[in-house]
Amino acid sequence: MRKRGIGLLCAATLCYGIGAIAQQKAQLIPVADGWAANSVNAVIFRKNALTTYKDTQFIAFYNVNKQVVLGKRKLGKSQWILHTTAFTGNASDAHNAISIMTDGKGYLHLSWDHHNNVLHYTRSVAPGALQMEAPMVMTGKHEQKVAYPEFYKLPGGNLLFLYRDGASGNGNLVVNTYDIATRQWVQLQDNLIDGEGKRNAYCQTTVDAKGAIHISWVWRESPDVATNHDMCYARSTDGGITWEKTTGEKYTLPITAATAEYACRIPQQSELINQTAMYADEKGNPYIATYWKPAGTQVPQFQLVYYHQGQWHSSIITRRITSFSLSGTGTKKIPVSRPQVVVNNKGKQVSACVIFRDAERGSKISVATCKNIARSQWEIKDIYEASVDQWEPLYDTDVWHTKGLLHLFVQQVAQGDGEKTENVPPRPVSVLEWKPVF
Repeated sequence: MRKRGIGLLCAATLCYGIGAIAQQKAQLIPVADGWAANSVNAVIFRKNALTTYKDTQFIAFYNVNKQVVLGKRKLGKSQWILHTTAFTGNASDAHNAISIMTDGKGYLHLSWDHHNNVLHYTRSVAPGALQMEAPMVMTGKHEQKVAYPEFYKLPGGNLLFLYRDGASGNGNLVVNTYDIATRQWVQLQDNLIDGEGKRNAYCQTTVDAKGAIHISWVWRESPDVATNHDMCYARSTDGGITWEKTTGEKYTLPITAATAEYACRIPQQSELINQTAMYADEKGNPYIATYWKPAGTQVPQFQLVYYHQGQWHSSIITRRITSFSLSGTGTKKIPVSRPQVVVNNKGKQVSACVIFRDAERGSKISVATCKNIARSQWEIKDIYEASVDQWEPLYDTDVWHTKGLLHLFVQQVAQGDGEKTENVPPRPVSVLEWKPVF
């Protein structure tokens, strides 16, 4: 496909402009420079880096001074309004990411700077505003050892807030819900998934069109990433109060390793990554994108675990040839990103699109598409041709669900192995707009 030769704005090896994009329908919208010495601005468990209310899109990132920067623009426009807040975070730790979400009234909710520490949370002073209130508690319960805060929007505009209470290898999953009418948070679950003091669950979550909440997770036995194992699943059809298996069998809470539904059995030392992504189609079927070494092999492959016609299945997406190890603690420098997944139903046929980064492909932004996952025939192409280094895919779920467009948060970021930073300058933050063709 012919590329349009618009003049490029280049920084180091990453070029920003339409000429760097392999799809004519793709467009890159520059925002500003952001912190890039590690991957904290581009880790996949940011839920979310982008969020939209009506025709206004919001963004958040750390700047070079480790301050939280908020921005907004009108969809279809390239001009951003930016506001540097008074909030700072330990951006040198890639766990301490920023998560945002707009509620059904247009208020922006913000949580930032967490790795087993006290909750940092606030919301905007008015709908659509970038100015935030002073930090506040949510419920005041289990808010001293927070990690991985994530927002999700329910139909009608209420919110969910999920986080880990505890530490790696020994933590529990907390679920809060926010009512837009009362503007109050309530704790639904203080221990939805119980590590029993022996392990903790690393989750990925999605909310489907009917409001069902889907959670899948891997267990980790210790802070060593190599102790990740298995893929489990639960869903709630009543806003997070009760939980069940795909069979409809109700869970007795909290869910433990002995009572969990296992979507896929994966042993330790399989290079199974944690905290990837999932999606649920219009029929409520869950899809989990991740990677691990298939049995009897030495090379991790991107894979899709999904539920179809009453059974769990898995599909190998890639044919990678380079092995690597996840052994160790802290944020790793990994030659692949964790993947994102979106799906599209066409009658009985389900199409899927998986977004990822792989050093074998030059660390570009790549997509794997499958027109019929039952046939497991995947085609891979690059939609952004420059290296994004240690970037992981983050997209605006609101724009995807309302317009069928992928708006990806893009920044070339570094990452030293074992939670180290690298000596790199601030790098441009942008939004890549792209429409998948299923």
